[in-house]
Amino acid sequence: MLNLEWLRTFKTIYEKGSLTAAAEALFISQPGASLHLSSLESYVGYKLFERRPRKLLPTERGKTLYNAIADPLMQLQEVETNFQKTTREDIPTVTVGMCFETFQNSLEKYLPELDFNLIAEFGDYRELLQKLAQGVVDFVVTPRKQDEKGVVYHPFSQENIILAAGKGTDVSGFYAAMESGDNEILNGWLRTQTWYGIAGDNEHLLNFWKLNFGTHPDFRPNYIVPNFHSIIRSLRVSPGLAVLPDFLCIKEFENNLITLLWSGFSPLRNTFYFASRKDTVHLERIRQIETYLEQEMPALEP
Repeated sequence: MLNLEWLRTFKTIYEKGSLTAAAEALFISQPGASLHLSSLESYVGYKLFERRPRKLLPTERGKTLYNAIADPLMQLQEVETNFQKTTREDIPTVTVGMCFETFQNSLEKYLPELDFNLIAEFGDYRELLQKLAQGVVDFVVTPRKQDEKGVVYHPFSQENIILAAGKGTDVSGFYAAMESGDNEILNGWLRTQTWYGIAGDNEHLLNFWKLNFGTHPDFRPNYIVPNFHSIIRSLRVSPGLAVLPDFLCIKEFENNLITLLWSGFSPLRNTFYFASRKDTVHLERIRQIETYLEQEMPALEP
């Protein structure tokens, strides 16, 4: 799984121009910075820098990756700064876990209203739920339930997973394939398109494809970016396809910036749960967070 610290180190190396300067800026050792970079290069499968004496020059792919992650990482840095609201020990701190898009869409704007400290963790829901059971995290928003001792779940929202088309995408072949009723023609058209995906396992794409065609997709997205917001920004200005949660694209659909192309033969729907420990001491504070999320996220359909 892609490590966020690898990207942070890569961004700093890119901006500083050397491992030494990046390590000093991040307060880590130079071997540690080198390990982060080599791990990221191994993960993406190509070199991100040309090694020169006392300097690292970004490759073209390195420049492309930097342009894709610079803004999201800057937003995360701003979030981190906002979380450092106070260092007073008498103010309680609640740690919440959720995906970055959910935080940015639904909770970020309410931070000034909180009368307690908040730490957010972004990552895989499986790891977040384990941390919840261990007491490291106090509250998790998750699309899945796990059998973790002492953890209770409450369903509150849902997302529909849909196929979206970007600006300028020629979708005439899609409608012709749908009219023919031949799934092989439809499958063939989809596989020849330009696709966007996110780093990681692209669970939504895998599940959507398996539900509609009974197999895993036999192609790799052309562009793999850090998160769904990066995909949405790309689709607003260029052709391509992506499988996305519908609630993240509501404004784009309403303003005809992105086309909701297909909901599938059968809707793929995920339920979101609030997860917390039975013995939590932050019940009132967690309830306040839950209220904000309930206001911003789609309600459960009957």
